[in-house]
Amino acid sequence: MADITLLSKALTAYVHDHTTPEAPIFGELREETHADLSSPQMQVGRVEGAFLKLMVQVSGARRVLEIGTFSGYSAMAMASGLPEGGELITCDVDPEATAVARRYWDRSPWGDKITLRLGDAKQTVAALAEAGERFDMVFIDADKTSYQRYWDLVLPMLPVGGIVLADNTLWSGRVLAPEGESCRAIVAFNQQVREDPRVEQVLLSVRDGIMFARKLRD
Repeated sequence: MADITLLSKALTAYVHDHTTPEAPIFGELREETHADLSSPQMQVGRVEGAFLKLMVQVSGARRVLEIGTFSGYSAMAMASGLPEGGELITCDVDPEATAVARRYWDRSPWGDKITLRLGDAKQTVAALAEAGERFDMVFIDADKTSYQRYWDLVLPMLPVGGIVLADNTLWSGRVLAPEGESCRAIVAFNQQVREDPRVEQVLLSVRDGIMFARKLRD
């Protein structure tokens, strides 16, 4: 099945034009990511970055967990929305991409709010859960075949009212006729969230799809 264009180029430009502009450091990070790193499409876009920042702010989150750092755009965007004393822990396995991320975080006003945990994210998140860590918001944007495992790990770490956001949950429209392991994993994850009585959720068509879930009960 061919990829589905969720928004036309003209409408995408209109959305960008009516979203708060990013700070210049984000544009610099995007340019370096596309110039120097493989798979630059993994970086969240400007609109999604603005959405993530606003989600941190309107939810009142003080502690955020990110699963999947890449070159650090989304972590920096969410950290920019955290209050004084807020903390974001971000997990990734790629030392090359996260080295780029660290350089930009260090240049930004929000770098002291970000802690990188380098290593297998499933192990990192499991260790955080075992240690009794608590978070107000979680952003999942890592290996798609592990989304269900991440969900099982992070939901108990959230309070009632806590938020989980998961990226790429429309998979360029291929969820309608899934082919390949990653796409089938996304379909299974979306179904898992839909059937979980502990949350209420909405599947948003922002960029490549964002599953937005709010915890209702333990």
